[in-house]
Order: sequence, then C-alpha cells, then structure tokens
Amino acid sequence: QLQLVESGGDLVQPGGSLRLSCAASGFAFDYYTIAWFRQAPGKEREGVSCISSSSSNRNYADSVKGRFTISRDIAKNTVYLQMNSLNPDDTAIYYCAARRGPTLLMRTALYDYWGQGTQVTVSS
Repeated sequence: QLQLVESGGDLVQPGGSLRLSCAASGFAFDYYTIAWFRQAPGKEREGVSCISSSSSNRNYADSVKGRFTISRDIAKNTVYLQMNSLNPDDTAIYYCAARRGPTLLMRTALYDYWGQGTQVTVSS
C-alpha cells in the first residue's frame, strides 16, 4: 500500500526555518516525482516545489525560490523541504504528493498519491 507521511510542521517566528519530511512507503520511490503543495485557509492548494524521479531536476514556485530547497534521500525513502526566511505568507498546511515518472509540473491533478499534511504557522 502506497503511503506518504509528512512531518516537521510547527509554529515558527518570521525569519525562522523549518525542515519538512515526506516519508514514502509501499512503492518504488526512485521512480516517482515527489512534490510539495500547500494550502492556506480560504485559498486553493498551490505547488511549492517538486523533485523529479531522476532526482537531478527540481522546480520551485516563484514565491519560494531562494528560500526553500527540496532534496531526496533514496536510501531513506524520504523527501525533504528545507524552508528558510519564513514569513507569515508561508503559513499553510503542507502536503507531499507522488506521481510515477518524471515531471517538473506542479498541478494537483497530475499527482496520484497524497499525504495527510502538516501544519506550518509563521507568526510572532
């Protein structure tokens, strides 16, 4: 059974950092593109970053470029999202999602498997 489990969400002050983890199980992890999405209250779910199944290609939303870094540890079947210089606009539930095969697109309809989400709150 394919499963994605996010962790690492927390309350952090503006300017702070967090690292989110997405632990995968039940599928050939390295054949899947993994993406991070987020959804703030009253807003649509939006793509934040993705790392393709080849692992060498990454994509970031303009709003997080230069602040967030996505990485993959194949041995641990885990994808990380390092988030630096956080601001209140980053407050949202963060979800990881998986899609078989390579892509750099971050459209929700393209991803077949989703985790339950982890809450990130940026506030003083």
